[in-house]
Amino acid sequence: MVRRSVEKGAHAVHVCVYHVVWATKYRRRVLDLSNPGSSVTVSDRLKELVQVKAAERGWTVRAVETMPDHVHLVVQADNVAPPHYIAAQFKGYTSRVLRDEFPVLVRLLPSLWTRSYFIATAGDVSAKTIQAYVESQRTRP
Repeated sequence: MVRRSVEKGAHAVHVCVYHVVWATKYRRRVLDLSNPGSSVTVSDRLKELVQVKAAERGWTVRAVETMPDHVHLVVQADNVAPPHYIAAQFKGYTSRVLRDEFPVLVRLLPSLWTRSYFIATAGDVSAKTIQAYVESQRTRP
């Protein structure tokens, strides 16, 4: 189990960790491509861009893995950003930059990503832990 750091705001303590998955348009296997004469693949650059966007928003990337036609991302975000916003930020930014830097993507696809995505919370607190916490609150002075 991965330890997640607790974020503290003015009025809340939270751990908001999301698993986000999105795919290339038509599930084309383009993430392993590179520009002629370059050893940097779309996948390599995508991982860098994910880190840049996360840092810009104050989020923490816990893991990012790419397959030839889709991306898996585990990110810890603040409690204000809704999940759909998180997915949109990563998809929009990476698509824009990657299509600028890799002309082959523009030739092969009308857009880099599909409109759809999968997102799930990735909590690490069991029901038993929550129950114990709630019960301990009843006995607090």
